[in-house]
Amino acid sequence: MERWKTLEKKPAPYFIPKFGPLTGMRVLVSGSIVAGPFGGQLLADFGAEVIHMELPRIGDSYRTQRPAIKSPDGTKEMGAAYCQKRNKLSFALNANFNKFKESQEIFYRLIKQVDVWLENIVWLDKFGIDPKELLKVNPKLVIVHVSGFGRPQFGGDPKICDRASYDPIGQCEGGFANMVGFPDGPPMYGQPFPNDYLTGVYAFGACCAGYIHVLNGGMGQEIDLAQVETQARNLDDHWAAYINLGVEKSRVGNRVPIFQPASMHRCKDGRWAFIGAFGKAAYDRCLEGLGLDPEEWKWEECGATKEAVDSPKGVALYNYIDKWFSERTAQEAQDHMDKYKTPVGIVKTPKDIYQDPHWHARGNFIKYYVPAIDREIEAFGFVPKFMDTPGQVWRGSVDVGYDTERIMKELLDYTDAEIEAIKGRGIID
Repeated sequence: MERWKTLEKKPAPYFIPKFGPLTGMRVLVSGSIVAGPFGGQLLADFGAEVIHMELPRIGDSYRTQRPAIKSPDGTKEMGAAYCQKRNKLSFALNANFNKFKESQEIFYRLIKQVDVWLENIVWLDKFGIDPKELLKVNPKLVIVHVSGFGRPQFGGDPKICDRASYDPIGQCEGGFANMVGFPDGPPMYGQPFPNDYLTGVYAFGACCAGYIHVLNGGMGQEIDLAQVETQARNLDDHWAAYINLGVEKSRVGNRVPIFQPASMHRCKDGRWAFIGAFGKAAYDRCLEGLGLDPEEWKWEECGATKEAVDSPKGVALYNYIDKWFSERTAQEAQDHMDKYKTPVGIVKTPKDIYQDPHWHARGNFIKYYVPAIDREIEAFGFVPKFMDTPGQVWRGSVDVGYDTERIMKELLDYTDAEIEAIKGRGIID
């Protein structure tokens, strides 16, 4: 076959409206659950033409995550994918080249039409997919690999690279879980899957960086993104502290141990709030708001260092702050400290945030129609916000393979007869 060799690239956007800062970029996403697909969804939010390649009939398993939203007639439902699959074209393909020879031709045609392939399939070798061959098919292609422990081609122990992973695994292996919880309690993992979403954000950046390199005249390349390493990277100064100073940070509960005020407190109404003030100027303003004299409770003696925080006077200051919050509601505490430019964060629930007019005035909640369940939903909007090239939703989530035939005919140059010959064998349907 190998008709992919003569296929001409068709500029993006071809299927979607022109909008956002990433218009003109076409991305193929393959994989499931969160990290890779979320990175693709961020790209799609800002104008990239994103094709999500899913297994025929089965699709991304994220579609089944509960709770689900049902169609008005109750016949169809969709899990969390109603958010993550907005703005994406769904292309059904079993990309196992070892099982289906036709898959390779279809996939190669896709690769010729895209600028970026973002994948978290992981088992590429098992499918017979060779990234080096793909770079021959499309020398300008940016390949972003997302996995738990990275690809051995970038270094490391192949046995470790081959290990399976989920978000909490990355949190544990990357050192994050060691930091969450109280010193006398067990390590904890953060909810809801911050390592997956963090990796998705890194993937978004990797796709954009690789794409910009090509736009500037560079060639395509592979980029490796290990979930465990994104988690470790975010610990940032922990590594410099340990390697250079021998300081090994660990769980500290609800207080920052090296300066204060920086702690969580229970308020009179049962809600929780965190107060923070770093540096002498901020510290002095904070103490003024708390009704204390900064000259009597000097920053150097009570809040500047771990030694100051742990001193008798530092402990007395913490106890005073704790009592101060217990005598006020969380909102009263926040409103009062706002006058002194001292940040107080109230622990919010989804209900608290959604009912706050400020979040709506910022345009954070948007409504859009979801064809897969034939109804309008409301979900979170766009971050970051662009003044002149904002994100938008041009279409909600669709069924698995909804766009397959159209993409094959219009983008990959398959005829109706050729598509019919492939159907019914588990390749595209």
